Amino acid sequence: MVATVEPLTAPVEPDEALRRIAFLLERERAGTYRVEAFRKAVVTVRETPAEELHSRHEAGSLQDLAGIGKSTAAVVSEALDGDLPAYLESLQGKAKPLAKGGADLFAQLKGDCHSHSNWSDGGSPIEEMVLTAVELGHEWLVLTDHSPQLRVANGLTAERLTKQLAIIDAVNASLGGQFRLLKGIEVDILDDGALDQTDAMLAKLDFVTASVHSKLKMNRAPMTKRMVTAASNPRVNVLGHCTGRLIEGSRGTRPQSDFDARAVFEACAEHDTAVEINSRPERRDPPDELITLAMEIGCLFAIDSDAHAPGQLEMKAYGCERAEQLGIDPDRIITTWDVDRLVEWSADHA
Repeated sequence: MVATVEPLTAPVEPDEALRRIAFLLERERAGTYRVEAFRKAVVTVRETPAEELHSRHEAGSLQDLAGIGKSTAAVVSEALDGDLPAYLESLQGKAKPLAKGGADLFAQLKGDCHSHSNWSDGGSPIEEMVLTAVELGHEWLVLTDHSPQLRVANGLTAERLTKQLAIIDAVNASLGGQFRLLKGIEVDILDDGALDQTDAMLAKLDFVTASVHSKLKMNRAPMTKRMVTAASNPRVNVLGHCTGRLIEGSRGTRPQSDFDARAVFEACAEHDTAVEINSRPERRDPPDELITLAMEIGCLFAIDSDAHAPGQLEMKAYGCERAEQLGIDPDRIITTWDVDRLVEWSADHA
């Protein structure tokens, strides 16, 4: 069951106070610079011996440590004094449910099919994404860093992806079966509908989300053919943010791509490819009328966060609010499935 995290209370370790502040800032979509200050401070605190932290606190020299500034030093000092840091207390006091509705559906979610780490364009290591997912009550998470063509997002070559898969094995071994990190990718859909990774490499993965990231203004007929081809590919499990639109945010706005949605969703239904309900507020993709069309056609859905930071994993609340309003049967949402059912369904595609 996915849930919100319980507020921290005093006493709290300095690194945990800094982690939670970063999480809450990411959750409210604060600026990257502010978040990074706290994430970097976590690393510094963990690498500094406890005795040195205490002595620097007493001497007032915490800010002499690399990665510790005025605000982060204050958090460390208050935590070392046994108090709940004032900044953390303030953020926790302001934290409210992200969405007004969809709570019942949100509670039924068990995982997330779309997440990124700092291996591509995410902001945190794999281990931090996993730890936060566990804290949020996830049972599983698919790691879907980008594929090679998306160089602006540091997409993974086959060689880098191979190295990542070994790390995922190590993470799962350390978790003792209490949580499952699935091997995945957000693979680019190329101009002709082919996938931006070798078939041999895709065969090593548990899960594939396929998305269009280039030539979003392609004419209707070729864009439709492109998306139908990808949705029909047996390696593809989820069609990601299908319209490519942006409706708000720092990147500005972008209209949705032009394609025959009925043809695309019929291909999804025929080949058992789920349609993603991308929960990022700047995307809300697809729009309600297309979700309704996909429902009528008989598609499965995946309510995903598309998280690029740990604090964004909770954004699935926005997708749940929309799905509940539109009346989607929870059993048609693959992110409500347990990991065994999900993996069995995914394996049936290949």
